[in-house]
Amino acid sequence: MTTSFPEPRQTIESSEENWTAVLTEPKGLFHVSWKELWEYRELIGLLVHRDFVSIYKQTFLGSLWHVLQPLLQTLMFVLVFSSLLKIPTNGIPPLLFFLSGIACWRYFADCAIKTSTTFIDNQSIFDKIYFPRILVPIALAIVNLIRFLIQILLLIGLYVFFFAKGATIHPTWYLLTLPLLIGQLGALGMGVGCLISAVTTRYRDLVMSVDFFMQLWMYASCVVYPLSEVSPNLRWVVALNPVVPIVEAFRYAFMGAGIVTSTQVLRGCVISILVVIIGIIVFNKVARKSVDEV
Repeated sequence: MTTSFPEPRQTIESSEENWTAVLTEPKGLFHVSWKELWEYRELIGLLVHRDFVSIYKQTFLGSLWHVLQPLLQTLMFVLVFSSLLKIPTNGIPPLLFFLSGIACWRYFADCAIKTSTTFIDNQSIFDKIYFPRILVPIALAIVNLIRFLIQILLLIGLYVFFFAKGATIHPTWYLLTLPLLIGQLGALGMGVGCLISAVTTRYRDLVMSVDFFMQLWMYASCVVYPLSEVSPNLRWVVALNPVVPIVEAFRYAFMGAGIVTSTQVLRGCVISILVVIIGIIVFNKVARKSVDEV
C-alpha cells in the first residue's frame, strides 16, 4: 500500500487561503498605507483614550490639569519675564501674550517629546502584535491636539475678558490660517519626535537630553519675547526656526500685534513638511527591526 503526501508547495498554497493579511516590505521609503490606517482607526481611538485619560486618572483634579498646568506656567512667566525683567509684549496683555505662546509651544513640544520614546515605551506591545507603528505617533498627536484645543478655549475666555476691559487687541484675517498653523505644529512635532525615536533605539542617552534640548528650543522660539525685540540683523536667522512664525502668526491672528510675514509662515510650512517626511521615512525604516534593537 502506497501513501502519497502533498507537495510542499501545495501545502503552502492551501494554508495561504486561511490568512487574513500578508505582511510585505514597504513599497518605498515614504510608505504610509492610508487604507491600512483607516482599517486600524478603532485602535487609534483606543490609543487616544488610553493616553488622554490615563495621565491624570488617579489624581484629585483629573483633567483640570490640562488647564492648570499652562495657566500656572503662564502666571510664572508673567511674574518673571514681564514684572521682573520688563520684557515688552507688543502692547498685548502679558497674560494673553505668554498663554498664547505657551499653548502653541506645549502642543509642539508634547508631540515631539512623547513621540521620541515610541519604540521604548511600546516595546512590550510591538513584539507581540502587528499594527502600523506610525499609529502611535498619530494617536499622540491627536491627544495633544485635544489638550491644545482645551487651552485655546481658556485663551478665548481670557481674550473676551481683556477685550471687554478695553485692551488694545483685535482679531485679524490670520484667523483663517489657524488650521494651517495648528496642522503645521502637529506635523513638525511628530516629525521631530519620529527622528528622535529612531535614534533612541540605539542611543538611549539621547532620551535623557530631549527635555533639556526642548527647553533650549523654547527660548529660541519667541515664546517669552516677541520677534520685534530681536535685533533686525538677526531676525531672519531667528525666523528660520519653524516654530517662530507659527507663534508670531498665532498671536497676530488673535491680538493683531506682531511682525510676522506670509513668507516666514510659508517657509516654516515647507520646513515642517520636510521634517515630517524625513521623520516618517526614518521611523518606518527603524520600525522594521525595532524589536530586535530596543
